Amino acid sequence: MAATAEQLDELARGWTALASLHARIETHVERTLQRAHRLSAREYSVLDALSRQDDFHLRMNQLADTVVLSQSATTRLVTRLEDRGLLSRYLCPDDRRGIYTEVTEAGRRLLAEARPGYETALRAALDEAAKRPELAPLVAAVETLEAPPAGAYAP
Repeated sequence: MAATAEQLDELARGWTALASLHARIETHVERTLQRAHRLSAREYSVLDALSRQDDFHLRMNQLADTVVLSQSATTRLVTRLEDRGLLSRYLCPDDRRGIYTEVTEAGRRLLAEARPGYETALRAALDEAAKRPELAPLVAAVETLEAPPAGAYAP
């Protein structure tokens, strides 16, 4: 069954609201992380994704899927973090074509320092967005989402 023009318009408005919520949150979080830790929101998301794995590492393609970046963007981001001593890469022992990325001790320390500020900035951004009628239902939905279990690879 084909969607009506009204349904498509509603879909477009919903997508615009979701994109707006994401941009507002990311901008607020980015400012906080940059100011306090010289860390971008994307860099934080990479460190966070890796730290939530039981063994603190993922294959590069899994990491790209998890943080929703292209392979090349993930490689550039990992290289920047590796240059800062926050990540390391190594060849997969079972498949020499595979490359793992893992958080270093320095990366875990920085993440631990940055996490409270990240969480405070996230909460503040959500609270501010909840004041906007078009965003309030999305904020409520975000607040009720269940996180994947620790160590779960979630592309």
